[in-house]
Amino acid sequence: MKIIKAGDYKEMSRKAANIISAQVILRPQCVLGLCSGATPIGTYQQLVEWYDKGDLDFAGVRAVCLDEYVGVPAGAPHSFRYFLGSCLFDCVNIPPQNVFVPDGMADDLQAECERYDRLIESMGGIDLQLLGLGYNGHIGFNEPNSAFEKTAHCVRLAESTRRANARYFDTMDLVPSQAITLGIKSIMQAKKILLIVSGEDKSYVLEQALFGPVTPRVPASILQLHPDVTVIEHGALEL
Repeated sequence: MKIIKAGDYKEMSRKAANIISAQVILRPQCVLGLCSGATPIGTYQQLVEWYDKGDLDFAGVRAVCLDEYVGVPAGAPHSFRYFLGSCLFDCVNIPPQNVFVPDGMADDLQAECERYDRLIESMGGIDLQLLGLGYNGHIGFNEPNSAFEKTAHCVRLAESTRRANARYFDTMDLVPSQAITLGIKSIMQAKKILLIVSGEDKSYVLEQALFGPVTPRVPASILQLHPDVTVIEHGALEL
């Protein structure tokens, strides 16, 4: 595991974007696993800036979204498909048919989870998976549990997760209680993993994830077992 300490959020975002852009340049047909949330916004903005300058070409890239709310249509402003579209997909030349998102409106959610796993497998897996870190140690929406969920699944969101996402909704009551997320197996099968973490308020959980025991009570701790993880953090660790 490689840990990189950034001086501020902008530097963290630029360093993360450097790693992603290198992946795109070295393998133009790569599969990128992308996450939502506030932390990666600066990274996506940097990638768009380099694209606008002509430094990056996303025409061959395939993008796999890490998760999606259940009961929120893909085009709705609160969906993760909409979020990633506004931050990245709609700002670069990635073909729409190369963007893949779980269908949170599927009638059969279990079948949709199985379909999504098969889709990723058919693409040869994820080349680089970008992750953020939840306040309770979740990656994707893999919440603390008694066991690691291996495959894509429908999860009931922890109240702490819902509260953290409430800022994007008018009221707490509107925050979805369920989501589809990639499982730990799909995340761990990614060839490279890039974890970005910003803020002192995540210092305790980041230390647990990186240096504590590997336990499903802290889902991100599983990353200790991956052979190629880069952590870029700002303000969360004393190194």
